[in-house]
Amino acid sequence: MDWRPEAQFSALKLRAALNARIRGFFAERGVVEVETPVMSVAGNTEPNIASFTTDFSGRRDGGPRARWLRTSPEYPLKRLLAAGFGDCYELGRVFRNGEAGARHNPEFTMLEWYRVGWDHLRLAQETAEVINLGLDLIGRRVPLVQVRYRDLYLDRLRLDPLTASEEELRNALGDVILDPRGLVRDDWLDLLMTHRLQPDFSDEHMLAVHDYPATQCALARVRDDGDGSPPVAERFELYLGRLELANGYHELTDASEQAARFQRDGRIRRTRADPVPPTDQRLLAAMEAGLPDCAGVALGMDRLMMAMLRTDRIADVIAFDFFRA
Repeated sequence: MDWRPEAQFSALKLRAALNARIRGFFAERGVVEVETPVMSVAGNTEPNIASFTTDFSGRRDGGPRARWLRTSPEYPLKRLLAAGFGDCYELGRVFRNGEAGARHNPEFTMLEWYRVGWDHLRLAQETAEVINLGLDLIGRRVPLVQVRYRDLYLDRLRLDPLTASEEELRNALGDVILDPRGLVRDDWLDLLMTHRLQPDFSDEHMLAVHDYPATQCALARVRDDGDGSPPVAERFELYLGRLELANGYHELTDASEQAARFQRDGRIRRTRADPVPPTDQRLLAAMEAGLPDCAGVALGMDRLMMAMLRTDRIADVIAFDFFRA
C-alpha cells in the first residue's frame, strides 16, 4: 500500500488553505510573488548544507553542463532586489542532499521573502504574524518573545557564548557525550542549542533568538556596538517549541565582504573534502551594482505544518515523502 499518501487528506487541505492565506497576506502588503530558477550554474557554499547537482544534456551555448539545484531562492531574489524590483517573496520547493528522516525531506517547501529598508528585528515580528496565520487555522495564536542570543545562554546556562572558552562550552553539555574530533567553537555552541536549550523551549509562545556571534554571520551583516562587547551578526532564528521554523538576516550588502565569505566557505569545504560549488558571480555583480538595505527570512513550510499539527513526522504533512516518492 505504499503507493498511497501517508499524510491525511485533511493535512493536505490545511496546507492549501495556509498557502492561500499567505498569498493573501503578502498581496495586502504589496509584497509581490515571483518565481526564480530551481537550477543554477552556482550553488550554496555554506559548509553545512549539501546540494544536489544534475547535468544538462542539450545545447548549452557555452554555459556549464553541471547545474545545482537550489537550497534556497535567496540569490536570485537578491538579484531582483538589486535591479530595483522591491519587496518580493517566493513560495516553492528547495532541495538539500543528505537530509532524510523523520523530520527532514530532501525536497521541501520554503517561503522566503525580503523587505527593503527593514532590519532583522522588524522582520522577526512579521514572521511571527505569518506563523500565526497558520495557527489561526487550527484555532491557536501565540505571542512572540524576542531574546538576544547572548542573554539566552547567560540566563539558562550561566555561560557567555561570546567569550566562553571551548572547554567551558564542552563542559556545559553535561552528560551529552560526543566525539570532539573536528569540532570547532561554533559547533559546540550549536550543540548547546540543540541539546541543552531547544528541548526546553515552550510551544506556548514563539521565541525569536537574535544577534548571533559574528562567527555565525552567514549572509547577515555584522554590528559592533562600540561598547567593548564582541560584535554580533544581525540575524534571528525563530522557534515554536523545539521546532526551528525560520532563519532571517539583516542582509549583508557589501559585495567584497560577501566574496570573502564565499572564499572562506570554500576553504572549510576543502578541509572536509566536500564538493565546492561554483561561486555565484551574478549575485556578487548584483551586490556590487547596489543591493538595497533590506532584511530577508526563510520559513520552512513543512516545519510550520508540523507545528500546527503538533507532529514530529514530516511524512504527516506532505503527500509523498522521500521514501514514497
